[in-house]
This record gives sequence, structure tokens and C-alpha cells, in this order.
Amino acid sequence: MILETPRLILRRLKLTDAPFIRELVNDPDWLRFIGDRGVHSVDDARRFLREGPLAMYERHGIGLWRTELKDGGVPIGICGLLRRESLDGVDLGFALLPQFRAQGYAHEAAAGTLLHGRTVLGLDRILAITTPDNRASIGLLKKLGFRFENNLRLSDDAEELALFATD
Repeated sequence: MILETPRLILRRLKLTDAPFIRELVNDPDWLRFIGDRGVHSVDDARRFLREGPLAMYERHGIGLWRTELKDGGVPIGICGLLRRESLDGVDLGFALLPQFRAQGYAHEAAAGTLLHGRTVLGLDRILAITTPDNRASIGLLKKLGFRFENNLRLSDDAEELALFATD
């Protein structure tokens, strides 16, 4: 377990989370705002986990964490801190399954993650990126105290993203 909030537990993802990850990354909002990761089977999800979150844990000691309900251990999404080569700092990432949105879970997970980043990891500044049309994520980031900095592209051929930061 990485951290615990009043209603949630956040822990490292494992290969056994592949069925849940397949469901999450094929949600229409994930596809719209984050993009198609080519995860169409449980084997694809295992590959995604090995090459993404599990590799980041090994390289940086941080990454996206499975976010589950304390009551019953039901996975509801992911939340965590990422280290991307194309960003100058650690950024917050989060995504929830549709049936768990608009219940305060994303705020609870993200606020707990920010606190962990500041108090346990010693981060003074945390970034976040989202598509400029993702109103729900932008609203959550503002509620968490992030401020808009500028628009950027993570690579020359990537879409434009909005960069937010905490102080």
C-alpha cells in the first residue's frame, strides 16, 4: 500500500490487475482525453502494465497506483505521480471508471497523492497535464490548487496539452 484516505487505498499496480486495466483504458473518456494505448486484451493490458507503471516503479520509484475502495477492495481507477522525460518535474495523473466519477473519489485520491508527494517524497512543485477541453480534469486540478501555466506538446507530433502546476 502506498497511501490510504478515508474511503480509498492506493497501491502499486500488479500484473494481476490486467483485467481492470483493460476495462479502464478502453473507457470512452480515457480514449478521448488520454488516447488509445492499444490495449484490447488482457495480454495487451499486461504488456501495458510491464512497459508503463511497473517500469516506472523500477526506474523512478513512483507511478500510477491502483485506486480501490476500502470497503471491498473494488478497483475504481488509478492515481499517482509520474516522471515523464518530456516534462521538467513530476506530474499527477488520474483516471476513474465512469461509475465512480462525481462522488469525490478523484479529489480524495488526488489530494492524498499530492500530500504523499509533498510529505513523503519532498516535492515542492507538482505538475499536471490535460487536454484543454477536459473540463472535469481542469476543474479538479483548480480545486486542488493547481494553476494554469501554459500550453505545450510532449513531442513534435503530439496534441497540445494544458500544463498546470502547484507551488
